[in-house]
Formats: sequence, structure tokens, C-alpha cells
Amino acid sequence: MTANGYLQLAFYLAVLLALAKPLGAYMARIYEGEPAFLNRIGGPFERLLYRACGVDPQHEMRWTEYAVAAMVFNVLGLLALYALQRLQIWLPLNPQSFGAVAADSAFNTATSFATNTNWQGYGGETTMSYLTQMLGMTVQNFVSAATGMAVLVALVRGFRRVSAQTIGNLWVDLVRTTLYVLLPLSIVGALILASQGVVQTFSPYRTVALVQPMSYDLPKTDGAGQPLKDDKGNVVTEPATATEQTIAVGPAASQVIIKQLGTNGGGFFNVNSAHPLENPTPLSNFVEVLSILLIGAALCYTFGRLVGDTRQGWAVLAAMTAVFVVLLAVAVWAESRGNPALAALGADQAASALQSGGNMEGKETRFGIANSALWATATTAASNGSVNSMHDSYTPLGGMVPMWLMQLGEVIFGGVGSGLYGMLVFAIIAVFIAGLMIGRTPEYLGKKIEAFEMKMASIVILVPPFLVLVGTAVAVLLPQGLASLANPGPHGFSEVLYAFSSAGNNNGSAFAGLNANTPFYNTALGLAMWFSRYWLLVPVLAIAGSLAAKKRVPAGPGTLPTHTPLFIVLLIFTVLLIGALTFVPALALGPVVEDLMLYGARQEHP
Repeated sequence: MTANGYLQLAFYLAVLLALAKPLGAYMARIYEGEPAFLNRIGGPFERLLYRACGVDPQHEMRWTEYAVAAMVFNVLGLLALYALQRLQIWLPLNPQSFGAVAADSAFNTATSFATNTNWQGYGGETTMSYLTQMLGMTVQNFVSAATGMAVLVALVRGFRRVSAQTIGNLWVDLVRTTLYVLLPLSIVGALILASQGVVQTFSPYRTVALVQPMSYDLPKTDGAGQPLKDDKGNVVTEPATATEQTIAVGPAASQVIIKQLGTNGGGFFNVNSAHPLENPTPLSNFVEVLSILLIGAALCYTFGRLVGDTRQGWAVLAAMTAVFVVLLAVAVWAESRGNPALAALGADQAASALQSGGNMEGKETRFGIANSALWATATTAASNGSVNSMHDSYTPLGGMVPMWLMQLGEVIFGGVGSGLYGMLVFAIIAVFIAGLMIGRTPEYLGKKIEAFEMKMASIVILVPPFLVLVGTAVAVLLPQGLASLANPGPHGFSEVLYAFSSAGNNNGSAFAGLNANTPFYNTALGLAMWFSRYWLLVPVLAIAGSLAAKKRVPAGPGTLPTHTPLFIVLLIFTVLLIGALTFVPALALGPVVEDLMLYGARQEHP
């Protein structure tokens, strides 16, 4: 990779970290109810909204009430999105007259967007009406992200409060997050994207003439629309010529920006941000990939401000950034070295040039290796899932980076709110391990970490791996799981493992090569997304309630400082150790052995 590529990566990290403090400080003021420019303007509307919905903003909730409210709210959103998909053929804003979405696909998609996963087993431009995209997907992009941020704030209150039985009001947290954080950032971001050519229109799809007609083989079909086959079972075709093309358009910019800011992922179009109408320029690419990690990074500073010690927030952000930078370097290195199988073709100059240019298969030339690897790392470090290149075409080790980032539990930045509260759970585990080493009751931010907190933390770290590994095992054992697999061997195993890693950790990105829009995968992945989101949300709120009820313990000589480089290293190794012990055997069967086979092929053909 060129020096220019490395400069772009450094510039991205510099801008991201520079924006973390001002945005984080602003969000802290919003959650504290302190005066800020936007809540002064929006205050009357906020109060009107509470009155219209019958919400008492002064009412404080116990953790159980908070959890039930969050679950019910999300289930209602899931049902509304499911109904929109099933009924869209009879609803307005459907200029292409798309039919009702199949029941299994509608269930998968509704679960995906309600859980902040945005796994897509469908092509947006061939499946979803404008109304479904806006009223369904875009709305869920806002509220699912706001739910994660609300739960984080509730957990932080658990650390702050002393001998309290409540952790805040879910409805207030949701409204303030949406009204003063997500919505303003989305308006600014959507205007920037639209200025760069990201499409935003209600017009029907456009049909345009091709500059150069294209000849192709068109399959013949019978009266039922099924392809005809000859005596040997081959599809019968006839020559045809295409003279025009249909270009999909729609209200994309408004959905693209919130899917990135809310770490929802997915895409208005099937190929996500590799599509020229979803990500047309270098500036749009930079704004979108910056948006993926922006709120997650800023929330670390918000956390420090809310607990009264910004060093705590910087320590967590440092741990996240360190892991991110190292894995980004691995992804860039793996893709820059190219495909060693090309060298096996001999000393041919073309083969040598292709290898020296790195692995560009599945990548947009306009983005290159640097911005493609950056996006792949950022989207899976966050719980995002959007792509600007095809991960299935990455080298084995290059593809392992985004897979392992998801398997670490989506805590390296992670989803907005959910990533940080996941990392705080790992921090609780880290201080527990340190406490065992010195024979002292562990403490974190002045609260003793006891049996209940560790039980809840164990659930948080064990549920996603269980869903991923069991789901993958079932899929590769059943014929229904193998039927839609395009590649055999370790790469095919990687595709299945990636799919369940994405669903089981609420990421949403896809490895491709696997047709997941089948009844088996729609159901299995939908269940994985559902259980992973809410079996983590409830234990985290339980921890918040337990901590809020405790007294604060004064720091003493035996207290482990949790803002020092030593603790940052301990936190990093806690995350990596759990990820390594859990997933290394599965990774060895997929990308690791595939990489060894790739280099073995080169050795056999020097």
C-alpha cells in the first residue's frame, strides 16, 4: 500500500479522536438535563411529547421496569415493521408495486432492524417500497440505536447512584437521545451526503438507454415462469440484447446517515455503500465511515463525564483504539500482500503485477485497499454491518479480522451504547480477575463487584458465543444449512461462521457466498439476533440496578486504579483472552486453515 493510503488512515483516526471530546461533552450535558443549545430550542416540543404520550418525566424506574419497558417498546417496533413488509403491496409510496415480503424474510428483517443488527437477506431496491424503507427501516434505525444508548446511560447511573432503587426513566432517555443527538447529526449528515450525490427522491425508478448495447444469453421459461432445461439438465437459453437499464433511486440519503450514526448498518441498496448512489465520492465515503465510530468513541468521554472522572472514559477509549489499530493494520497488511496463488502461475509479468498491487478483488477501485480495509474493520468493530467492499473476496486473514472483531463481542467501539456497556462488563470482569490475584473484593468506580454482578456479566459474555458456535454447528450439519452454500471446504465454513457471528453479535455484515434468504437461515439467524440483543440488555440493566442500590466504597491502598496504562492493558487482554479461548478453534477450521492451504498451493507450484 502507498504512503498516501497510510496517511488517509492516520487522518481518519485523528479526526475521530478529535471529535470524541466535544461530542461526548455535549451528550453528557443532554443526559444530565443541563442547558445546551438544542435542548433549549427543543424543550417545549419534548414536554409536549411527554404530555401527548402520558409520560411523567419525573417518574424514576427500577431496573425491572426499565427492562420491561425497553422490551415491550422494541417488540412493538418489530411487529410494526413486520406488518409494513407484509402489507406494503396495498400501502402508498410503492411506485415499483413491490409485493408483500415473504413471512420468513419479513420476520428476519423485522428482528434485524429492531435489534440494531440490520442483517439483510434481501435486495433493498428489488424488495422494499419507499414507505417500508422510511417508516419501517429508518425509524427502527433511530429507536434501536436510542435503546442501546439509553441502556448505557442507565448502567452509568448505577455506578453514580448510592443506595438508590431506580436507574432513570427509559422514555426520557429515548426522547433525549433521538431528539438532541441522533436527529441533529442525521440532518447535518444527510445534507452532506445529498450534496455529494447520494440520491434522495420519491421518483419512480429511472430507465435509461445504454451507451453501448450488451448481448447476453437469456434463459427460456415455460408458462409457469420456470426455466426450461434440455435432456442433460442444462438451462436452455437464447441470445438477447439489452439496450436500456433500470436505475434504482429513492429516499436513500436520510436512511444512509442514520444507519451509520446508529451503527445499524445494512443498506438502502443491496450492495450497500459500494453503490454509486449510496456512496458516490471520497468525501461521502469519509463521512459515512467516520459516522460509524463517531458516537461510539464520543460515548466513552460521556461516560467519564457522567461518573465524575474523565480519565475513566479515556482509559476505555484507549483500550478500544489500541485493539482497533492493531487489527486494522493486520487487515491492511493481509490485503496489501495480495493473493499468493497468483505467484504460482509463474513469472508472468501480469501475475506479478497483480500480486504486487494487492488483493483488489471485490473492492471498488475508487476506494482502494486502504479505505476498503478501514471500512471493513470499522463496520465490524462497531455493530454496524454496512460494507463498501465484499468481505467474501478478502484474503483468508484479511477476512478473519472483521470476523474476529465481531466475535470479541462487539465491544471495540461496538454499537452505540451497546458497545460501551459491553466493554464496561469486561471491565467488571477485569477487576474481578485482579481482585482474585490479590485476595481482595474487587471494586469498580467505587462499587463492590460481588456474586450477582459476576453472574450477570457471565451471561453477557457467554450468550453470543453460544449462539454463534451452536448455530454454526447446526447449520453445517443439516442439509438445509448446506443447500445454499456456494463454496465447499474451509471457505464455505467461514461463510457460515461469519453469518452466525454477525447475527449472534448484532452486527449485520455478510460474508456473501451464502444465500441466507432461505426459510432455514431467515429463522435461525433471526432467533440468534433476538436472543443476543435482549439476553444482554436485561443482564446489563440488572447490573445497573444492583450497583445503584450499593453504597460507595472509599478508595484505599488496595484499590486497583482503573484509569492507568496497567488497567488498560489488563482490559485489553481480558477481551482478547476470552475471544481467543472461545473462537480460535472455529477460526482454525475456517480462515486459518484456508490461509495455510493458499500458501501450500504456492509451495507446490514454485
